[in-house]
Amino acid sequence: MPETQVNSQRNVLEVGPQPTRLLPWFREFWAYREVLGILARKDFQTKYKRASFGIVWAVLLPMIQAAVFVVIFSRVGQFNHLSFNYSAYVLAGVLSWSYFGTSGLAASTAIVDGSSLTDKVWFPRSLLALVPALSNLFGLATSMVLLIVALPIVGAHVTWRLVFLPVAIVLLLLFTAGFGLVTSALHVYFRDVKFIVQAALLVWFYVTPIVYPAHALHTIGPYLDFNPMTGIINLFQFAAAGPFGPLMRPILVSIGVTVVMLVIGIEVTRRHDRLFVDKL
Repeated sequence: MPETQVNSQRNVLEVGPQPTRLLPWFREFWAYREVLGILARKDFQTKYKRASFGIVWAVLLPMIQAAVFVVIFSRVGQFNHLSFNYSAYVLAGVLSWSYFGTSGLAASTAIVDGSSLTDKVWFPRSLLALVPALSNLFGLATSMVLLIVALPIVGAHVTWRLVFLPVAIVLLLLFTAGFGLVTSALHVYFRDVKFIVQAALLVWFYVTPIVYPAHALHTIGPYLDFNPMTGIINLFQFAAAGPFGPLMRPILVSIGVTVVMLVIGIEVTRRHDRLFVDKL
């Protein structure tokens, strides 16, 4: 009886001293897009596993926070006599910020937190930094639907300005992705980044015009335009509440910073992705 020989071939990953070139890196990143989708879906399912209300919590908590801010600041800050609907302004700001705060914090530690998985299966570790932004995207979309439903309830009008919501969502998604790529790479080398991001997000919330219009700070107000989150949040607020001030400069700052962070994040992960394993 003739013998049959089976030659098994294994794919071997060779890690060299030089970083992968940009175009092959993008090709490899794109080749693992299905892994990104699986990880994002798993993260979403795990987050709300055994929670009776599931995704409702992703929307309910920021809406409660927005309601508290409206009640308190409308009296303390005397924002009742504004030219725009203050309740819609705060609601749009808090809901959009909630997505960034939750996703940005999770993304900053994603590569280190996912080390047990990357030790077993090879894929670009930078994918892990994008998982929170994608897994929370459904919650953001749900929040925007409820925002539109809530506008007539709080006395605001549903107008053509809502066409800016998809633009604002895309810009927020890209900014969050860039933020996650940069901070997650830094966290591999400096574990203090986790606590720095926590502190920064706490301060960042209050220096972003979410619960107050920028002009309420008088001479300090124009400087908030250089906060990269100001333009993004303002887009959501403009869509929901109407005109409340100049938008061009803060939006251009947000777009510029988003592009810079994405470029830096891609370049850092391209150069250091193969080295992360030594630090995890």
